[in-house]
Amino acid sequence: MSSRDLILARVRRALAGVPDVEITRAYRGPSPAPGDIRLFEERVRDYRAVVHVVDEAGTAGQVARSLAGRGARRVVVPGGFPPRWLAAEGAEAVADDPPLSAADLDAVDGVLTTCAVAIAETGTIVLDAGPGQGRRALTLVPDYHLCVVRTAQIVAAVPDAVARLDPARPLTWISGPSATSDIELNRVEGVHGPRTLEVLIVT
Repeated sequence: MSSRDLILARVRRALAGVPDVEITRAYRGPSPAPGDIRLFEERVRDYRAVVHVVDEAGTAGQVARSLAGRGARRVVVPGGFPPRWLAAEGAEAVADDPPLSAADLDAVDGVLTTCAVAIAETGTIVLDAGPGQGRRALTLVPDYHLCVVRTAQIVAAVPDAVARLDPARPLTWISGPSATSDIELNRVEGVHGPRTLEVLIVT
């Protein structure tokens, strides 16, 4: 008998005859309350991301200003991104069809996407590879990510986001620019994804 089998046998003997106990769990569930736009904006800024709040009519103009401000000339735009928001002069929209290689993605100036849902409490944006979002590599390799979030996509908390998402889809949860730190708390950005995250909240 192995040590593992011996330990498990002792556990079984110790638990013999012990009645099952029902454990009450008070998990948080979805809330009917809408997501707080100002809280989402505040939390996203806390992560050192750049945030703009614009109306629908001003979205294309802000996209153009954001790309120009970054000097982004070649930007990956996934299929399904609303064409009415693509009025940026001097910027080339690069399609991911056929799929771009990692080297191609590393050579572009950034990526422009929508999202599936956004969470006010945590300042998190979730992508599920739906229209306007593309595959996961598109938002992990380029150094700059510009994401457009509609206010209707902002929910209050994580349980609300989980209720809206399909767990079978590839989910990417983004809380600010990519960052990590070592044991001495030296922060390094851009290690596992974009060094710069810019968010446009469309009211």
